[in-house]
Amino acid sequence: MIKVEHLSKTFGPVTVLKDITVEINRGEVVAIIGPSGTGKSTFLRCLNLLEMPSSGSIHVNGVDILDRKTDVAKIRQKMNMVFQSFNLFSHLSALDNLTLGPVRLLGMSRAEARSRGMEFLRMVGLAEKWRHFPDELSGGQKQRVAIARCLAMNPDVILFDEPTSALDPTTVSEVLAVIRRLTSEGMTIAIVTHEMAFARDVANRVLYMDQGLIYEEGTPQQIFENPQKERTKAFIDRVRSFSYRISSPDYDLYAMNAEIEAFCQKQILPIHTRQTLLLLIEELLQIYPPYLGSAVLDLTIAHSEKKASLEVMVESTGAPANPLESGEQPDDMGLSIIRNLSDRIEYSRVGNKNRLTVLMKRM
Repeated sequence: MIKVEHLSKTFGPVTVLKDITVEINRGEVVAIIGPSGTGKSTFLRCLNLLEMPSSGSIHVNGVDILDRKTDVAKIRQKMNMVFQSFNLFSHLSALDNLTLGPVRLLGMSRAEARSRGMEFLRMVGLAEKWRHFPDELSGGQKQRVAIARCLAMNPDVILFDEPTSALDPTTVSEVLAVIRRLTSEGMTIAIVTHEMAFARDVANRVLYMDQGLIYEEGTPQQIFENPQKERTKAFIDRVRSFSYRISSPDYDLYAMNAEIEAFCQKQILPIHTRQTLLLLIEELLQIYPPYLGSAVLDLTIAHSEKKASLEVMVESTGAPANPLESGEQPDDMGLSIIRNLSDRIEYSRVGNKNRLTVLMKRM
């Protein structure tokens, strides 16, 4: 359906895309993953000419869309795009957002457009919200309306540009459920996403982009279970982390906990896991008040998505001393809580720092 050859894109002196050649077949779901700033969104925007490529060619259903004679507007009608920021018309209701395009661009009667619009709102679970304006909808609801608006144009392919990145973690699943339904119905989809589990489940093929290149591509099993190139391995095995420095016994516990909560939400960790993590950290930090007058603590939480693990590390400056075995031990109940919540506890000396590492039990 889409054939890209030697595509490049530059912005002034900066080269964002470098000699990309790839094909997307009819009915295929292609997930595009990779670090931020590697050209993934630019690649999608080039496919429907929201960004004009600097060189190369793009053919859609055999039509050269870079040919000056090509009707780009018609191509875009068949290759719709769902953006991060929804791009709904704020002065129109949900239903009117769906009917505007079919009436003006497809020549459909208003009655037919409204009837089909209600069908698509019903499909994404928002038929009861047809009168509501975008400001009256949650982020997840807005994105589902945006998806329904694409479907109302009867597209051959939908391009999703990180459709869940602007959403609260609690609403991500409702949008992914709609996209999952589209993939099961044979819609051709190219999706830029940071939702690795979702990409692994729904994609036929995964493109890993790095430094403006399609660095590696393959089936989800190949990319996620057995990547062949070093950068892909590093990305797939990535460990996301949160760090917080404590330099005074009077540190702001509530501010720290709020930041930990925000980190956990970004990782889409279950509420019970978040609560357990906060309890573990609270008990660990009960060990350290005697040291805080002369030492600095660095707290790090590492989350490995692939291994589904959480690791808590506390580093303290000062003389060598395992805080769990020093003269200033926490009470027995505190030690018992730490051990019950942990799969592994290790003490090590790294440079001039004492490091206590706790692998939290899976919850």
